[in-house]
Formats: sequence, C-alpha cells, structure tokens
Amino acid sequence: MSKKLLIGTGVAFSLLFSSFSQAFAEEPTTGERKQVDNVAHRGAAGYAPENTIAGFDLAVDMKADYIEIDVQRSKDGELVVIHDTTVDRTTDGTGKVGNLTLQQLQQLDAGSWKEESFAGETIPAFEEILDRYHGKVGILIELKAPELYPGIEEQVAEALKERNLDQPQNEKIIIQSFNFQSMKKTDQLLPKVPVGVLTSNRTHTTAEALKEFSTYAEWFNPSYGIVTEEVVDQVHAQGMQIGSWTVRSQEAADFLFDMNVDAIITDYPDYVDPRN
Repeated sequence: MSKKLLIGTGVAFSLLFSSFSQAFAEEPTTGERKQVDNVAHRGAAGYAPENTIAGFDLAVDMKADYIEIDVQRSKDGELVVIHDTTVDRTTDGTGKVGNLTLQQLQQLDAGSWKEESFAGETIPAFEEILDRYHGKVGILIELKAPELYPGIEEQVAEALKERNLDQPQNEKIIIQSFNFQSMKKTDQLLPKVPVGVLTSNRTHTTAEALKEFSTYAEWFNPSYGIVTEEVVDQVHAQGMQIGSWTVRSQEAADFLFDMNVDAIITDYPDYVDPRN
C-alpha cells in the first residue's frame, strides 16, 4: 500500500471517528455524569459519625464538593457544630446544646454511638470547621433552630468576615435554614453569600412561594419526596438553584439526577460521584 493511500485512509478514518464522536458527544459517560454538586450531609454521615472531623475528612477524601454542617450555640455563646438541639442521640451526654458550655460539649464522646472505632470524636467548634476546610471543600452551613439563639446570624456573619469568606471570589460558602426569617436576615448581613431555604412542605413549591423565596434566596432546597420536574423548572425560572436531601440510596440519587437538580445532599457521597 502506498504512503499516499495510507495517509488518505487515515484521514478518512479520522473524519469517520470525528463524526461518531460528535454524534455521541451529548451523551454523558459514566465519568461525565457528575453534573451536580455533591454535598456530604453532616459529613459522610453514612460511613462516619455525623458532624465530626472524622466525617468531614472522609467527605473530602471522597471528593465531595461541599460538606454540610449544622450550627448552634453553647451556653457560653460559642458556635458549635451539631444537628439535634440536644446531645442525647449523638453523644454520651444528655441535655440541651444551649444549656452546656463549649468545654462541657467538647468533653463528650460524639463518635462511639456510630462505631467504637470512632470513640473520642468530639463536637467541633464552628470556627474550627471554617479554619480546617475552607479552601479544601465548599461549606454548606445550616443554621439549626436559629430562633433558639438570638443573634446567631450576626455571629456567623462575623466569623465569615474575619476570614474573608463573605466575598464571592473566595471559597464556596452557602447558608441555609428552615427558618425563612433567619435567611432574610442573613441575606441582609451577607449580601454576597448565597442563601438557601429548606423545606419538606409542598405548599412552598407553588409559583407564588418560589417567587417570594427568590427575593432573598439563591437556593431552594427541598426534601426529595416533593421534587418533580415541574418544581425544578419553576425554581430555575425564578433564577434559583435547587439542592435536594437527604439521599440514602442509589435509587434516590438516580431520581434526582433525572430531575436535573443542581445539588444532591447525601449521607453517601459515592452514590453521587462515580469516581468513588
């Protein structure tokens, strides 16, 4: 076969291959499927104790885009990371978070309830989480029951400002809550930080409700049980993004992928990210 014929054959093959590549370019491969933000709920809570350094470190190792944390306040006014308003479920202690000092809270074992190998994990301080993870992973901050802690919005805002995390050019920060008034206040305090509203109530998915949320929130974050294509479309039509929770099965993750949400909040980051 002549050199010219070989070259011509190669060109023809290249053109044919290019045509096939273009034809299939719009079909996502397994590796390209990750089109949504992978948010590790309370850290990689399916595998490690929630809201602990062990859980957050694992989430980073699993390539999560964000860690989701719950923020409350101790008796002596320090911001701490824990979900329940009492310590009973996730530590070896008892009592309300707001009735215990930071020292008392951090003396509790927050890991053994999950598995004995996590014994000694503690309740982190909010600022500890900011210092350890900003620049490594996005942080989705949930203000948990802010009505119990007057002024918590200002405290969170101050902690972010001290680290220049209130500016859009810095690492990813989002603040969310079920308390809509708290999010309105947060939006005023931190106008450049995205705000999200949490809900599991279908009445909050109406066009009127979504329009109201869009006046101060950039994210609408519903439980996946109330997510539909229509809801996603309406959220996007209002200029907001949608992140849904809490995924604890591959089926739930696949459903949310099909709904074209912008973020999936999950106890199992590997259900969302095919690289794991």
